Amino acid sequence: MTEAVHREADCRQAALACLDGLYGYALSLSHRQADAEDLVQETYLRAARAFGQLVPDSNLKNWLFAIMRNVWLNQMRHAQSGPQFVDMSNEPPEDAIGQACSDNPYDLYVASVERESVRAAVQQLPLPYREVIVLREFEGLSYHEIADILGCPAGTVMSRLGRARERLRILLSAWSVRAPLEARENGVL
Repeated sequence: MTEAVHREADCRQAALACLDGLYGYALSLSHRQADAEDLVQETYLRAARAFGQLVPDSNLKNWLFAIMRNVWLNQMRHAQSGPQFVDMSNEPPEDAIGQACSDNPYDLYVASVERESVRAAVQQLPLPYREVIVLREFEGLSYHEIADILGCPAGTVMSRLGRARERLRILLSAWSVRAPLEARENGVL
């Protein structure tokens, strides 16, 4: 095999390792499972077409996240200029956050409520804050990696992240008081 073919095979394997993270990010951007799946697929298609432009030894994960963000922004611009459609499906949205690993019904209930509360709180954040929270807290990217993806200075990422965390703290503080009371009222405790 030539070096270029070997490099391309390695990059394809590395790109597949990013699939879960890209899907989680797509879900946070689009809010719908089908749209998130389409966004991931379009990201991989564009990455495959532009693979020759990838500089050797560059960060593949950041490159894929930047492609996804650009695809999503283009889709949003296009959606705003076109006709609006209403979703008629009754499917509940998929949860991007992991599931509990317990057989205890109470633990499962609390984990489910916590997951739903965190997901709902993250979805309430304005897009710039939601993006940095997802990329930093769920994907574990550095400030500089996020800055590259979003096309802004690292200081902006840090300030948005601080504001996003504070808003999440406020949104979730109500849950920490309310959840045990609701559990008692529902006969779980």
